[in-house]
Amino acid sequence: MILDEETLELVQMVREFVDNEIIPNVGEIERTGGSAEAILDMACEMGLNTLCLPEEYGGIGLTNVQTFAIAEEIARGDIGIGTTLIANCLASYPVLLSGTPEQKKLWFETMVAKKYAAFCLTEPNAGSDAGGVQTTAVEDGDEWVINGTKSFISNGPIAGIYTVLASTNKKAGAMGLTAFIVERDRPGVSIGKEEDKMGMRLSCTSEVIFDNVRIPKDHMLGRKNRGFKIILETLDHSRAGVGAFGVGIGQRCVEEAAKYAKQRKQFGVSVSTFQSVQNMLADMEIQVQASRQAYLHAAELMDAGLPFTMEAAIAKTIGTDTGMKCAVDGVQIMGGYGYMKDYPMEKLMRDAKILQIYEGTNQIQRAFNVKYPTEYIQRPEKWQANQTAFAAFYEAL
Repeated sequence: MILDEETLELVQMVREFVDNEIIPNVGEIERTGGSAEAILDMACEMGLNTLCLPEEYGGIGLTNVQTFAIAEEIARGDIGIGTTLIANCLASYPVLLSGTPEQKKLWFETMVAKKYAAFCLTEPNAGSDAGGVQTTAVEDGDEWVINGTKSFISNGPIAGIYTVLASTNKKAGAMGLTAFIVERDRPGVSIGKEEDKMGMRLSCTSEVIFDNVRIPKDHMLGRKNRGFKIILETLDHSRAGVGAFGVGIGQRCVEEAAKYAKQRKQFGVSVSTFQSVQNMLADMEIQVQASRQAYLHAAELMDAGLPFTMEAAIAKTIGTDTGMKCAVDGVQIMGGYGYMKDYPMEKLMRDAKILQIYEGTNQIQRAFNVKYPTEYIQRPEKWQANQTAFAAFYEAL
């Protein structure tokens, strides 16, 4: 896919911000345990925390292609900052997909005022298996009462509003989940353990605790016991963006490794002249370019209103595997220096790993997508039939 002129201009604007404000500063901020708040404030002033905001609520109405291309650029600078900003899209998708006009107004006005939102699905016993959710929502008159603890929530401590998945029929497992909007300032909402992570350290991740939290009946998204459908559709939309994050890390690894290889001399010559190093750099670039096309293709299908479930999962898998592989190879090209905190490659390697895990592990993506590859090759019509089946499955939920 070739990006149009408007998208290229947006990407260039973000690239300049990344090159001038993020890349020169994030290493030192992380090493000293400092705060990225000043950088995030600048990003918010640019509207990078409201990329998914519809025009009718004050947004600029970006396409999915534009949103994910921008996400790649931010991740090229730092995925902690990227996750803080783009987590707003993840949290907003349930509202965009299933919210009433009144709910959308409440959600987006609050998100703009408070800057950040969070998506509360994961629990200690419920990660890839949504059926393990223990948080409950019980009807009490004209209110819902929510109890439970969510874990590993990006933006948990700083969000002003949450989308929360809770069980309204425990016997039904995943088919008894319901989605809700919960404001941070409601009595009973508190922040639990804040995680000390290997990577993505400039993003805050925590438990969010709901202790007899009361919300109005009209804070329920969609229909009762239909939250699983909302989860599936939400993660379908967000996964291609995670793939874009992986591509951003991969792109940065190519740049850093190539720069080092040109400067580093061994045996009297630049190591960039060694064929083995050239081959590694070429493979890294090939993987980045191919992965970029994968997430752009998924985004293009979204914008066209066509089925994209499989393509989004593929984009997530290939993009994040590429980010990790490029980081590993980048460290190898840089040798001992790549392992040291004085250089950015070790941070890129630590950051890349989480992308293969969150929003559905890559093993889950593969299990979902490898059932029919031979049939697709031998019988191309199977592709469309399977996509139609996905759409019918969602409609039946």
